[in-house]
Amino acid sequence: MLIDTHAHLDFYQELQPVLDAALAANLSAILAIGIGDGPATMHRALEIARDRSTPRLRLFASAGIHPQEARQATPEALAKLETLARDPLCIAVGEIGLDYYHFENPDIDIQQQAFRDQMKIAAAVGKPILLHCRTSDLATPQSKARYGTASASDDMLTLLETDWAPTGLPFVMHCFSGTPDDARRALAIGGYLSFAGNLTYPKSTLIQQVAAEAPAERIFVETDAPFLSPIPLRGELNQPANVTHTAAFLANLRGVTPQAIAAQTTANFHAAFPQTHP
Repeated sequence: MLIDTHAHLDFYQELQPVLDAALAANLSAILAIGIGDGPATMHRALEIARDRSTPRLRLFASAGIHPQEARQATPEALAKLETLARDPLCIAVGEIGLDYYHFENPDIDIQQQAFRDQMKIAAAVGKPILLHCRTSDLATPQSKARYGTASASDDMLTLLETDWAPTGLPFVMHCFSGTPDDARRALAIGGYLSFAGNLTYPKSTLIQQVAAEAPAERIFVETDAPFLSPIPLRGELNQPANVTHTAAFLANLRGVTPQAIAAQTTANFHAAFPQTHP
C-alpha cells in the first residue's frame, strides 16, 4: 500500500474518478495540500479530507500560505491558519517556504517573514511543516536580476536550523530538488525528503543521487498532483495513482523492490505523523 504524501486534491473539478483511480492503484492514504488559491481558500483540503475520507482510502489535510502568496499572510490569514491547523485531520502546516523563481513573487523579506510566522504557528500546535523551495538558478534573466545571488535553498535551510530545529518537530522537503549538500543539511536536523515525478526525468541526476543514497527511514514519495507527472506520463495531468511510477523508479535507484519502497515510505509517513496510524 502506497501513500501519496502531497497532492492538491482541491484543484480537480471532478474528484471522485481521481480517488477511484487511487484506490485501484492500491493507495491507502493521500495528504491533501491546503494552500488553495491563497489564504481565502486554504480550508478546501480540510473539507475534502473530512467529507471524502474512507476506511479504504484515508484522506488527511494540511493548511498553509504558499510563498507566492506571502503578501497575504496578514494577521487575519494567520489566525485562520492556526484554527485550521488545530483540527485533528489537519496533520501539517504547508506547503510553506521560499520561492525566488518568479519575478512577480513577493520580496525576500516578505517571504521570509511569512515563513517564520507559519513556523511559529506549526510549533504552537505541534504539527510538522511541509516545505516548498524554488530558487532562482533556472529562472528568467529578469528574475535573476531581481533576486541576485540569493539562494532560496540556503536561506530556507538556515531558517530551519535557527527557527525550526529547536522545536524537535519533523519537516518534509516537498518535491525535493536540491543538491546532496542541501539533503545533508536537511537530514541533519530531522528532515524527510519527498520525491515527486521529476525524480524520473533524465536530467534529474542530482536528485536521483540523493534519492539513491538517502537513509531509508527518511524518504517519502508524492505526486504533487495535478502537476509533475512522472515518466511515462510526463505532460499529462497528474493524479495520486501515478505515485506508483515514482515509487518503482525510486525502488530501482535503491536496488530494492517496489513493495519494499511502499512498506518503507508508509512506515515513514506514520512515524512523521503519528496520528495517522490506522
